[in-house]
Parts: sequence; structure tokens; C-alpha cells
Amino acid sequence: MPVTRKLLWIFFWALVGGFVLLYPIMISMYVYLPLFIGFAGYMIIWGIEGHGVRYIWFPLFYLLNLEANLSLPMFLSLFAILLFYLTLYEKIRYFKRCSICVGLLSVVAIDIYYVVLLLGYDFMFDTSSIFINTLLFYSLLSDLIFVVLL
Repeated sequence: MPVTRKLLWIFFWALVGGFVLLYPIMISMYVYLPLFIGFAGYMIIWGIEGHGVRYIWFPLFYLLNLEANLSLPMFLSLFAILLFYLTLYEKIRYFKRCSICVGLLSVVAIDIYYVVLLLGYDFMFDTSSIFINTLLFYSLLSDLIFVVLL
């Protein structure tokens, strides 16, 4: 492999690592940035399906960093993703020929699972983690756009 190609890959993975580390910090300062919980969840499922370990570790670290920076319940997003994978993903994979449909339905379902679990957490512990407003719909729309671009 030529040296320039190696440098390009090093730069690319440094950029991905910087995004994973810094984007959750930026979300805590600028609340209008999308969360990408559904997209990260779909990437984890993509990695579980055999596309590579990097598709598991980077989104997993991103979600844990996001939950820590936004004071959300730890591992709730991972629980929502695994619950979706165990209960609904095989039914969504019925649309094998339309990979965009599988991605879009997966992201919407992961986001719905996460919001329902978060509302249940808020009800059980009498807290207020999120406010349901148009910013959540903006975040869902951003997730859908990123899945289509994938």
C-alpha cells in the first residue's frame, strides 16, 4: 500500500475518532445539533450483522459519550438497540432487496424504542430527561438522511 494511501486512512480514522469524541460535547453546548441515536444504533446492528467490528466500537463509544455528556441514563441507548435487534429487526429484514427501507425502518424503530424507554425511565424515577418537542423530530429526520446517505 502506498504511503499516501496509508496517510489518507490515518487521517480518515483520526477524523472519525475526533467526531466520536467531540460531537457529544458540542451537542451539550449547541442544543440544535441532532443526536444521531438511531443512526449509531443502525451502525451497531450493521456491525453485528458482519460488516466489521469498527461499526460496533465507534458508535458504541459515541453513544456512551453522548449519554455521559447529556446526563442521560447510561446504557439505555444500547439497551434500546439490543431490544430492537432481538424483537423487531428480523421482521424488518423481510425487505432484504430494499436496503434503504431496512435502514429507514430500523432507525425510526430504534428512535421510538429509545424515546419510549426514556419516558418510562422518567416516569419510574420521577425525573425529566427530555422535553418532547420539534427538536426530537429534527433529530429523527437527520438520522434518516444519514441512513439514506450510507
